[in-house]
Amino acid sequence: MTQMRPFPPISQITKALGCITRMGNYVTALSHFDKLLLLGIEVDLYPLNIVINCYCHQNRVDFGFSLLGGLFKRGYTPNVVTFNTLINGLIIEDRTAEAMELFKKLARNRDIEPNVVMYGTIINGLCKMGHTITAVRLLRIMEEGSCKPDIVVYSTIINSLCKDGKVDDAVRLLLEMKDRGILADVITYTSLIHGLCNFGKWKEAKRMLREMLNAGIYPNVHSFSMLVDALSKEGKAKEAEEVLEVMIERGVDLDVVTYSSLMDGYCLQGQMDEAVRVFNKMADKGVQPDIFSYTILINGYCKKMKMDEAMQLFREMPQRGLKPTVETFSTMLQGLFRIGRCAQAHHLFNEMQAAGIIPSTLTFGILLDGLCKNGNIALALSLFKTMERNGYDIDVVTYSILIDALCKAKKMDHARDLFNKLSSHGLHLDVRMYNIMIGGFCYTGLLNEAKEFFVEMERKGYFPDACTYNVIIRGFLARKKYSEALVLLKEMVAKGFSADASTVSSIVNLKSTKGQDPALQEVIKWFMPND
Repeated sequence: MTQMRPFPPISQITKALGCITRMGNYVTALSHFDKLLLLGIEVDLYPLNIVINCYCHQNRVDFGFSLLGGLFKRGYTPNVVTFNTLINGLIIEDRTAEAMELFKKLARNRDIEPNVVMYGTIINGLCKMGHTITAVRLLRIMEEGSCKPDIVVYSTIINSLCKDGKVDDAVRLLLEMKDRGILADVITYTSLIHGLCNFGKWKEAKRMLREMLNAGIYPNVHSFSMLVDALSKEGKAKEAEEVLEVMIERGVDLDVVTYSSLMDGYCLQGQMDEAVRVFNKMADKGVQPDIFSYTILINGYCKKMKMDEAMQLFREMPQRGLKPTVETFSTMLQGLFRIGRCAQAHHLFNEMQAAGIIPSTLTFGILLDGLCKNGNIALALSLFKTMERNGYDIDVVTYSILIDALCKAKKMDHARDLFNKLSSHGLHLDVRMYNIMIGGFCYTGLLNEAKEFFVEMERKGYFPDACTYNVIIRGFLARKKYSEALVLLKEMVAKGFSADASTVSSIVNLKSTKGQDPALQEVIKWFMPND
């Protein structure tokens, strides 16, 4: 167009710039605009608005405001589109407060009459910042004024109310909207269905879905999938499948995400036959299972300890052109360790590394936990040292797995060394770590060390919880230190904690012994005052 002589009308050039901008090619649009200026083509307000929009989408709203000054110099009066664009630019840069100030100034001076787009832009910004109440106030102003809210404005606020957990308010706003003659669309209903599902209001969510269908509004796959996923996770897989059947009847093209969500629901309930049926149904409908579909089924089989079936699926993936991820390998490793197949797990770990898949912290945690629980502590310690040498990011959970195993193996010196490393490596201790150490000392009969750790944790600001008290009380009871146990018991009760099942069981066993110590009798009275 710029090579044509004479030049085409600026309106035609503006259309071309608009198309380029709508495709998201902001840099290209700005480059062409600069070329227009170099060629001496006279531009008007419309291309200048497009350029301001380009700067705003590049997070350079400051350039947009600079161009606003250029508009005045050229003798153009900015219109509502200009200010809508600048307000949106401020919101894109998380400067909603400044956008609100500009909006108020325009409304106050009446230079520009805000339209529904401007109101919608401001309301969207307020909702994104979590200022839903302010957005509702602005909605009420619109309802009373000449610029009435449209479906976009209402849907934005309804979505924000649902995210804030105010689902009942969102439903009431839907009814108000209908009373004003504004019909809800797929976005409005999707927000409400999602909000209702998040708060376990399944009946209302299904009713909303029926209402949506009866109104002739066809949900997209995202709307349906949301409901299927939420029902599945709440253990309502059969109801989720009913929704899936409705989708099929309505001609909605189901995707792999929808089917996978339903499979996950059946796996969570341990109904592997049903999960496999959905998996096969998905393939029959021409929807190709992806890596996540396979991982869901594999995880389900691993939890049921059906490792042969899990391994069969695992080996099937490459035949389907799918490459197992670190999550898939981690799931398989956990399953193999759970049934004691350590050698096979070790072989799979080597296979994972050979495939160029870098183990995550979770993967190493599974390896260490599996080795420790199967009695291979020496190998677990060797792996841990390898992780340290190779600079892996070792978290508190990883340390706690090894420390717990060392405590149970009565290797308290090694456990203490690892415990002391935590602070030097910049990791924060917590009550659980102290509980593990105190439990280890009690288990090995080192009650003085247990008491030292008990005192130390309070001194360092880690306050003992019910678990701490129960562990140390059982330790003293086991070593017949009844007086110390009684002191701790009274302290525990005073802090509002109570004995757990293991502690009560210990007391019941002691109660049956002959020649009871007077101090033990006092302990028993605290548990069984009416006996």
